[in-house]
Amino acid sequence: MTYCVGMRLDAGLVFLSDSRTNAGVDQVGTFRKMSVFENTGDRLMVLMTAGNLSISQSIRELLSDFKDSNGNSIWNAPNMYEAARILGETVRTVHQRDAKALADFGIDFNVSLMFGGQIGEERCRLFQIYAAGNFIEAHNENTYFQIGEAKYGKPILDRVINPSTSLDDAAKCALISMDSTLRSNVSVGLPLDLLVYENNRLAVTRFVTIDEKNHYFQMIRSSWGQQLKAVFEGIDAPVWDADNTVNTSSPAGHTSNSTVLSHASSRNTPVMVAHPRNQDNKTSSGEIQSFAEQNGSGKQH
Repeated sequence: MTYCVGMRLDAGLVFLSDSRTNAGVDQVGTFRKMSVFENTGDRLMVLMTAGNLSISQSIRELLSDFKDSNGNSIWNAPNMYEAARILGETVRTVHQRDAKALADFGIDFNVSLMFGGQIGEERCRLFQIYAAGNFIEAHNENTYFQIGEAKYGKPILDRVINPSTSLDDAAKCALISMDSTLRSNVSVGLPLDLLVYENNRLAVTRFVTIDEKNHYFQMIRSSWGQQLKAVFEGIDAPVWDADNTVNTSSPAGHTSNSTVLSHASSRNTPVMVAHPRNQDNKTSSGEIQSFAEQNGSGKQH
């Protein structure tokens, strides 16, 4: 499996990918998931892939030389939307060629792609392309995409990333997102490829491959965990069954409202099921209550 994240920001683009393709007890495969298509001064495009490795590699190899019915390729597309459309056609071409043969062996046509960059004077753009060749574009309301093992690294992105985030802060956030994924999923692994693109450069200027010896990533991994633990320990424990004497200023002898989890005057109860030994052949009406009945309502909706 893999994890890739891409961000479209006011200042440019950030791309980060891992390099693990499978993880088992005795086998780990390492293949780079990021490819750069560059014509310096004219266009810079970045492709990241997740899913079946053979499909991903076929798409990447075909894309460089692929031309649509009008003779257009990613190298002469007038804008990033057209380049993404050509990538979508490339995906469909590989599907038409390989999908049936894969299906005969019980293998799904499983691939996800992220594609972004800048062409000429157009603004930076970022797209997510699906296995059917269709795609969506990142906008200010949703300024990043993830493919692969996305769930572990998503919370920090949702809390931090917005269009005005600086490129350096976005790169730091992407690395923290990756660290969270590495800690929770063995199918994602080092080394990582990180590319930071500044608007209107039309060339690669900031790129690094990160392995376990990278000092900055070592610092991220240690300090982020330590600071998370410190924040956790600084949060008060919940107060159960508090009385009604609650004071937001929290003087001595009173409980702060922000720490109260439940009040003694309004206790909740779970749905209770009586043990069979306490039942006769019939269940009494009071032994098993529905959730609605326990909350004072006999109505069913």
